[in-house]
Amino acid sequence: MTTTIRKITPNLWFDGQAEEAANHYISIFKNGSIERIARVGEDRDVLTVEFELEGQRFVALNGGPHFRFNEAISFIVHCDTQEEADYYWDRLSEGGDEKAQVCGWLKDKFGVSWQIVPSDLTDMVTDSDPAKAERVMKAIRATAKKLDFAALRRAYAGE
Repeated sequence: MTTTIRKITPNLWFDGQAEEAANHYISIFKNGSIERIARVGEDRDVLTVEFELEGQRFVALNGGPHFRFNEAISFIVHCDTQEEADYYWDRLSEGGDEKAQVCGWLKDKFGVSWQIVPSDLTDMVTDSDPAKAERVMKAIRATAKKLDFAALRRAYAGE
């Protein structure tokens, strides 16, 4: 069996929850699948799980308790509607760290950080009109948790 190797694949280090995490993520994203699982030892313990979410390949590794996730790395979920954002926010933040949920960022139950943002956010914050971009950034900073897409778009429009 030959698998296509991608140039870059994020590798996520877990302490025994690689398969649980992969199954959790594919249950949330519509286009998600487990691609293959590597098992080792006499007990056939899971070493790695290769999975795909919305066309992005990941590897989940059961590496042990040596390293923990932090906010230095996060995954951005671009959403077209508030309803879509609410869905991802609610599902990904379930069981996560409530204190870590600010300005559109959340930490899931495995400690992985996610950003749930409008699909047009990059366009808004990089607009050639610095006043528009600053209003949007100010609205983001004023957000305690989940982003309000309508409020960001109103700020961008100057309303």
